[in-house]
Amino acid sequence: MNKTILSYGEMLWDLLPTDTVLGGAPCNFAYRVNSIGDKGLIVSRLGRDELGKKAFEQLLSLGLETTYLQWDDDHPTGTVPITFDENNNPEFTIIPDVAYDYIEMTDLLREIAPKVDCLCFGTLSQRSAKSRQTLEELIEISHDSLKLLDINLRKECYSLDTVANSLKKADILKLNENEIYQIADMLKIGTRSNTEICNELMDKWSLKCCVVTLGDKGVFAISKNEVVYEPGYKVGLVDSVGAGDAFTAGFAYCILRNLPLKEACQFGNILGAIVCTQKGATSPISKDEIDSFKDKRLDRIEEKSIINRVI
Repeated sequence: MNKTILSYGEMLWDLLPTDTVLGGAPCNFAYRVNSIGDKGLIVSRLGRDELGKKAFEQLLSLGLETTYLQWDDDHPTGTVPITFDENNNPEFTIIPDVAYDYIEMTDLLREIAPKVDCLCFGTLSQRSAKSRQTLEELIEISHDSLKLLDINLRKECYSLDTVANSLKKADILKLNENEIYQIADMLKIGTRSNTEICNELMDKWSLKCCVVTLGDKGVFAISKNEVVYEPGYKVGLVDSVGAGDAFTAGFAYCILRNLPLKEACQFGNILGAIVCTQKGATSPISKDEIDSFKDKRLDRIEEKSIINRVI
């Protein structure tokens, strides 16, 4: 049975050096959820400007439902200029006070929230009081749905209170190899291994699982009963924008079907690797591409020591 996932937060344009690409983690995630067979519903807000109209049209072309998109007459559509370092890793500049900072609670949201299987959220859209308040109400009325926190720490766009409150409401925490260090420092966990940090986070915040993506080195995940490490794949990197969101979509797909943690990491890892071979975060991936990727038997990038690396 197909699952319904509500993806809350920023919808914006990634301003790449040579192109402008529709993005934002919640948008990328919802698109990828749809592409693998579930129903991803994006909850966001667009400015009533040219970029907003263009975003709306592109969402339609991507096959995403627009029922829960809102329009803002006073604030522009979100934009994020992106540059790349010498290793082709993206560096973001987040533009403040844009439409997705003002997401409102609506009757449509009150109707759908109790029916979804999963609510995915991060911290960027919580930088403003209005969108944060709306998210808190959505979490409250979505009852028993899985709460997936893809924390997405962006410079000057989060606070200790936002992080702590988000962890309090989450069932699963997904973060990257840099964010685990930021979280440990922020929450004063101290100098410990990655595994110990995750275990402390799970104990303190009653998380079911903690998942850390490691770039080209793969991913590790920890639940109460197991530790999983899945190596990365050696692929021809085009750009890594949206790879983490693709991973999260694949991971959620498996978890919502009660599949093993290792299988969830494997599937998410494959989707993330494929996205790295494409330009932009919403290039299509077919089932045939996924199957052929599995058959390629690509070399792996393995670094098991990272599981117990001490910061």
